[in-house]
Amino acid sequence: MCGKLGMEIARPLGVGGINRYINIGRSNYGINFGNNLKADTFENNSIDRFTTEPAIKRMIAANPKIKNIVKNFNPQLDLNMAELQELLQNHASETGHIAAGIVENLPFSLHSKVDTKAIKDASYLHDLGKVLIPKEVLNKPAKLDAVETKIMHTHSELSYELLKNSGLNEKTLNLIRNHHQNAKKTGYPWVSNDFRADLDLQILSVADKYSALTENRAYKEAMTPKQALTIIYQDVKDEKLHPFIFRALVNYANTTEKVSVA
Repeated sequence: MCGKLGMEIARPLGVGGINRYINIGRSNYGINFGNNLKADTFENNSIDRFTTEPAIKRMIAANPKIKNIVKNFNPQLDLNMAELQELLQNHASETGHIAAGIVENLPFSLHSKVDTKAIKDASYLHDLGKVLIPKEVLNKPAKLDAVETKIMHTHSELSYELLKNSGLNEKTLNLIRNHHQNAKKTGYPWVSNDFRADLDLQILSVADKYSALTENRAYKEAMTPKQALTIIYQDVKDEKLHPFIFRALVNYANTTEKVSVA
Protein backbone atom coordinates (compact mmCIF):
# COMPACT_ATOMS: atom_id res chain seq x y z
CA MET A 1 0.00 0.00 0.00
CA CYS A 2 1.25 3.46 -0.90
CA GLY A 3 -0.80 5.52 1.55
CA LYS A 4 0.24 8.95 0.36
CA LEU A 5 -0.95 8.39 -3.17
CA GLY A 6 -3.92 6.21 -2.28
CA MET A 7 -2.62 3.41 -4.51
CA GLU A 8 -3.03 -0.21 -3.51
CA ILE A 9 -1.17 -3.05 -5.23
CA ALA A 10 -1.98 -6.64 -4.30
CA ARG A 11 1.66 -7.79 -4.37
CA PRO A 12 4.94 -5.88 -4.77
CA LEU A 13 5.52 -5.14 -8.44
CA GLY A 14 8.93 -6.75 -8.42
CA VAL A 15 7.59 -9.99 -6.92
CA GLY A 16 4.02 -10.69 -7.96
CA GLY A 17 1.70 -9.79 -10.78
CA ILE A 18 0.35 -6.38 -11.65
CA ASN A 19 -3.05 -5.64 -10.17
CA ARG A 20 -5.38 -3.99 -12.71
CA TYR A 21 -7.61 -2.78 -9.83
CA ILE A 22 -5.42 -0.05 -8.44
CA ASN A 23 -7.27 2.22 -6.03
CA ILE A 24 -6.34 5.90 -6.36
CA GLY A 25 -7.58 8.66 -4.11
CA ARG A 26 -8.73 11.74 -6.06
CA SER A 27 -7.90 14.32 -3.40
CA ASN A 28 -4.38 13.46 -2.30
CA TYR A 29 -2.24 13.99 -5.37
CA GLY A 30 -1.09 17.44 -6.43
CA ILE A 31 -0.30 17.23 -10.14
CA ASN A 32 -2.77 19.16 -12.26
CA PHE A 33 -3.49 18.98 -15.98
CA GLY A 34 -4.11 21.53 -18.72
CA ASN A 35 -4.47 21.50 -22.51
CA ASN A 36 -4.14 23.76 -25.51
CA LEU A 37 -4.82 23.14 -29.20
CA LYS A 38 -3.94 25.09 -32.32
CA ALA A 39 -3.80 24.22 -35.99
CA ASP A 40 -0.74 23.00 -37.87
CA THR A 41 0.12 23.61 -41.50
CA PHE A 42 3.08 22.86 -43.78
CA GLU A 43 3.47 21.35 -47.24
CA ASN A 44 0.87 18.57 -47.03
CA ASN A 45 -1.13 16.66 -44.46
CA SER A 46 1.23 13.74 -43.88
CA ILE A 47 3.33 13.82 -40.71
CA ASP A 48 6.13 12.21 -42.73
CA ARG A 49 6.64 15.53 -44.49
CA PHE A 50 8.96 16.50 -41.64
CA THR A 51 11.18 13.42 -41.83
CA THR A 52 12.66 13.51 -45.34
CA GLU A 53 16.27 14.53 -45.91
CA PRO A 54 15.35 17.62 -47.98
CA ALA A 55 12.88 18.75 -45.31
CA ILE A 56 15.44 18.32 -42.51
CA LYS A 57 18.06 20.24 -44.48
CA ARG A 58 15.57 23.08 -44.97
CA MET A 59 14.84 23.09 -41.24
CA ILE A 60 18.55 23.34 -40.45
CA ALA A 61 19.00 26.18 -42.90
CA ALA A 62 16.05 28.04 -41.37
CA ASN A 63 17.40 27.89 -37.82
CA PRO A 64 21.06 28.85 -37.12
CA LYS A 65 20.68 27.72 -33.50
CA ILE A 66 20.86 24.09 -34.62
CA LYS A 67 24.40 24.46 -35.95
CA ASN A 68 25.42 26.05 -32.66
CA ILE A 69 23.97 23.17 -30.61
CA VAL A 70 25.87 20.50 -32.58
CA LYS A 71 29.09 22.43 -33.27
CA ASN A 72 31.15 20.38 -30.80
CA PHE A 73 30.00 16.92 -31.91
CA ASN A 74 28.61 17.22 -35.45
CA PRO A 75 30.03 20.38 -37.07
CA GLN A 76 29.43 19.02 -40.59
CA LEU A 77 25.73 18.53 -39.83
CA ASP A 78 25.85 14.91 -41.02
CA LEU A 79 22.40 13.33 -41.12
CA ASN A 80 21.92 9.73 -40.03
CA MET A 81 18.86 9.08 -42.20
CA ALA A 82 19.06 5.27 -41.96
CA GLU A 83 18.92 5.47 -38.15
CA LEU A 84 16.05 7.93 -38.31
CA GLN A 85 13.96 5.69 -40.55
CA GLU A 86 14.55 2.70 -38.28
CA LEU A 87 13.57 4.78 -35.27
CA LEU A 88 10.39 6.06 -36.94
CA GLN A 89 9.29 2.58 -38.00
CA ASN A 90 9.88 1.06 -34.57
CA HIS A 91 10.29 3.17 -31.42
CA ALA A 92 8.33 6.22 -32.60
CA SER A 93 5.44 4.14 -33.92
CA GLU A 94 5.37 2.01 -30.76
CA THR A 95 5.40 5.11 -28.57
CA GLY A 96 2.33 6.38 -30.41
CA HIS A 97 0.60 3.03 -30.02
CA ILE A 98 1.31 2.95 -26.27
CA ALA A 99 0.18 6.55 -25.83
CA ALA A 100 -3.11 5.76 -27.56
CA GLY A 101 -3.54 2.74 -25.28
CA ILE A 102 -2.99 4.90 -22.21
CA VAL A 103 -5.59 7.40 -23.40
CA GLU A 104 -8.13 4.60 -23.95
CA ASN A 105 -7.64 3.45 -20.37
CA LEU A 106 -7.89 6.85 -18.68
CA PRO A 107 -10.99 7.69 -16.64
CA PHE A 108 -13.71 8.98 -18.95
CA SER A 109 -13.66 12.37 -17.23
CA LEU A 110 -10.12 12.95 -18.50
CA HIS A 111 -10.74 12.02 -22.13
CA SER A 112 -11.95 15.51 -23.06
CA LYS A 113 -8.74 17.00 -21.64
CA VAL A 114 -6.47 14.98 -23.94
CA ASP A 115 -5.16 16.52 -27.15
CA THR A 116 -4.93 13.28 -29.12
CA LYS A 117 -3.59 14.86 -32.30
CA ALA A 118 -0.78 16.66 -30.48
CA ILE A 119 0.19 13.45 -28.67
CA LYS A 120 0.06 11.41 -31.88
CA ASP A 121 2.20 13.89 -33.83
CA ALA A 122 4.65 14.39 -30.96
CA SER A 123 4.98 10.62 -30.47
CA TYR A 124 6.08 10.23 -34.06
CA LEU A 125 8.42 13.23 -34.13
CA HIS A 126 9.80 13.40 -30.58
CA ASP A 127 13.18 11.85 -31.46
CA LEU A 128 13.70 13.57 -34.82
CA GLY A 129 16.76 15.32 -33.39
CA LYS A 130 18.57 11.99 -33.15
CA VAL A 131 19.24 12.34 -36.87
CA LEU A 132 22.07 14.70 -35.81
CA ILE A 133 23.47 12.55 -32.98
CA PRO A 134 26.66 10.69 -34.01
CA LYS A 135 26.29 6.93 -34.52
CA GLU A 136 29.03 6.16 -32.01
CA VAL A 137 26.96 7.85 -29.29
CA LEU A 138 23.53 6.74 -30.41
CA ASN A 139 24.52 3.09 -30.83
CA LYS A 140 27.23 2.71 -28.21
CA PRO A 141 26.98 -0.85 -26.80
CA ALA A 142 27.76 0.34 -23.28
CA LYS A 143 26.85 3.03 -20.78
CA LEU A 144 27.46 6.56 -22.04
CA ASP A 145 30.08 8.65 -20.27
CA ALA A 146 29.36 12.18 -19.07
CA VAL A 147 30.27 13.87 -22.36
CA GLU A 148 28.29 11.36 -24.41
CA THR A 149 25.30 11.71 -22.09
CA LYS A 150 25.35 15.48 -22.58
CA ILE A 151 25.39 14.97 -26.34
CA MET A 152 22.50 12.50 -26.19
CA HIS A 153 20.48 14.88 -24.05
CA THR A 154 20.52 17.46 -26.83
CA HIS A 155 18.24 15.32 -29.00
CA SER A 156 14.95 16.59 -27.57
CA GLU A 157 15.98 20.23 -27.96
CA LEU A 158 17.25 19.45 -31.46
CA SER A 159 13.89 17.90 -32.33
CA TYR A 160 12.20 21.09 -31.15
CA GLU A 161 14.58 23.42 -32.97
CA LEU A 162 14.32 21.45 -36.22
CA LEU A 163 10.54 21.67 -36.16
CA LYS A 164 10.15 25.14 -34.64
CA ASN A 165 9.69 26.91 -37.97
CA SER A 166 7.83 24.06 -39.68
CA GLY A 167 4.28 25.17 -38.93
CA LEU A 168 3.58 22.66 -36.16
CA ASN A 169 1.48 24.15 -33.38
CA GLU A 170 3.09 25.23 -30.12
CA LYS A 171 1.39 22.48 -28.11
CA THR A 172 2.98 19.75 -30.22
CA LEU A 173 6.35 21.53 -30.28
CA ASN A 174 6.42 21.81 -26.50
CA LEU A 175 5.52 18.14 -26.10
CA ILE A 176 8.44 17.26 -28.37
CA ARG A 177 10.88 19.53 -26.55
CA ASN A 178 9.89 18.38 -23.07
CA HIS A 179 9.22 14.67 -23.53
CA HIS A 180 12.02 13.89 -21.06
CA GLN A 181 10.65 16.25 -18.41
CA ASN A 182 8.36 15.38 -15.51
CA ALA A 183 6.16 16.91 -12.83
CA LYS A 184 9.19 17.49 -10.57
CA LYS A 185 11.14 19.24 -13.36
CA THR A 186 14.13 16.93 -12.84
CA GLY A 187 14.41 15.85 -16.48
CA TYR A 188 15.85 17.66 -19.48
CA PRO A 189 16.14 20.11 -21.16
CA TRP A 190 15.96 22.99 -18.68
CA VAL A 191 12.52 24.43 -17.97
CA SER A 192 11.44 27.56 -16.11
CA ASN A 193 9.75 27.60 -12.72
CA ASP A 194 6.30 28.01 -14.26
CA PHE A 195 6.64 24.82 -16.32
CA ARG A 196 3.84 22.33 -15.71
CA ALA A 197 3.87 18.72 -16.89
CA ASP A 198 0.29 18.52 -18.11
CA LEU A 199 -1.77 15.43 -18.93
CA ASP A 200 -0.59 15.24 -22.56
CA LEU A 201 3.09 15.55 -21.66
CA GLN A 202 2.91 12.89 -18.96
CA ILE A 203 1.19 10.50 -21.39
CA LEU A 204 3.87 11.05 -24.04
CA SER A 205 6.73 10.85 -21.55
CA VAL A 206 5.63 7.58 -19.96
CA ALA A 207 4.77 6.03 -23.33
CA ASP A 208 8.26 6.90 -24.57
CA LYS A 209 9.84 5.46 -21.42
CA TYR A 210 7.80 2.25 -21.46
CA SER A 211 8.63 1.73 -25.14
CA ALA A 212 12.35 2.31 -24.55
CA LEU A 213 12.46 -0.05 -21.57
CA THR A 214 10.67 -2.88 -23.37
CA GLU A 215 12.72 -2.80 -26.58
CA ASN A 216 16.23 -3.93 -27.39
CA ARG A 217 18.85 -1.21 -27.55
CA ALA A 218 22.53 -1.37 -28.44
CA TYR A 219 23.38 -1.07 -24.75
CA LYS A 220 20.68 -3.33 -23.23
CA GLU A 221 18.24 -6.15 -23.77
CA ALA A 222 14.50 -5.58 -23.69
CA MET A 223 12.84 -5.66 -20.27
CA THR A 224 9.61 -7.51 -19.63
CA PRO A 225 6.51 -5.33 -19.25
CA LYS A 226 6.43 -6.14 -15.54
CA GLN A 227 10.05 -5.05 -15.09
CA ALA A 228 9.35 -1.82 -16.98
CA LEU A 229 6.23 -1.08 -14.94
CA THR A 230 8.16 -1.64 -11.72
CA ILE A 231 10.66 1.03 -12.75
CA ILE A 232 7.95 3.44 -13.85
CA TYR A 233 6.05 2.92 -10.59
CA GLN A 234 9.00 4.58 -8.84
CA ASP A 235 8.16 7.73 -10.80
CA VAL A 236 4.68 7.63 -9.28
CA LYS A 237 6.13 7.29 -5.79
CA ASP A 238 8.48 10.20 -6.51
CA GLU A 239 5.48 12.27 -7.73
CA LYS A 240 6.96 12.64 -11.20
CA LEU A 241 4.00 10.84 -12.79
CA HIS A 242 0.30 11.07 -11.97
CA PRO A 243 -1.10 7.74 -10.69
CA PHE A 244 -4.11 7.94 -13.01
CA ILE A 245 -1.71 7.75 -15.96
CA PHE A 246 0.24 4.89 -14.42
CA ARG A 247 -2.96 2.96 -13.79
CA ALA A 248 -3.97 3.51 -17.43
CA LEU A 249 -0.56 2.20 -18.55
CA VAL A 250 -0.92 -0.88 -16.34
CA ASN A 251 -4.38 -1.58 -17.75
CA TYR A 252 -3.05 -1.13 -21.29
CA ALA A 253 -0.19 -3.55 -20.54
CA ASN A 254 -2.68 -6.07 -19.22
CA THR A 255 -4.77 -5.87 -22.40
CA THR A 256 -1.70 -6.89 -24.41
CA GLU A 257 -1.63 -10.12 -22.34
CA LYS A 258 2.06 -9.63 -21.55
CA VAL A 259 1.62 -9.01 -17.84
CA SER A 260 0.37 -11.54 -15.31
CA VAL A 261 -2.56 -10.11 -13.38
CA ALA A 262 -2.81 -10.95 -9.68
